[in-house]
Amino acid sequence: MLGFVFGLNARLGRLHFLLATVALAIVMTAICFAIAMAVLNNNSPGAIRPEDLTKSWAMIAAIVFFGVATFTLQSMRIRDIGWDPVCVVPAWFALMIVDHVVAGRFPAWGIGQEQQATAVGALVNLALMLALMFWPSGDSEGSYSAPLPPRTRANKPSLSNERLARVSQGSSRPTWG
Repeated sequence: MLGFVFGLNARLGRLHFLLATVALAIVMTAICFAIAMAVLNNNSPGAIRPEDLTKSWAMIAAIVFFGVATFTLQSMRIRDIGWDPVCVVPAWFALMIVDHVVAGRFPAWGIGQEQQATAVGALVNLALMLALMFWPSGDSEGSYSAPLPPRTRANKPSLSNERLARVSQGSSRPTWG
């Protein structure tokens, strides 16, 4: 049951993933604007600090909602590709943690002064995003495919063999009119 709630056993095609990601971005933008307007109505604009805004319960709830929704969408798309999200997502997290540690330990390898990532981590994130957007769906068990196997020359009977089989069984010729 929880596998379907968190999207680990569900599938999401490329177009649906793109549309769901755009919809999630619009919803999160609206939520952020609502939180900002609520904070601005309660305080004067000069008295608001970013640290205070990130400590509000509404912002924490929005962050958790966005994280769970993003994780669910990505897990559904990874499953549709044919990969196992139980293996891919922890490997990606581990790689991002190692990338963060390397960027902190060796600042010269970092992307910039404020960024705590390296070019390798940025390329891995880009590759994962491109794979989620453009990699075709997998044809593994349970994927969306034709119910019958495609006909090839090896398993396609010739016209004369079909006619001989029909005549030998005594069936009449089909009428199309």
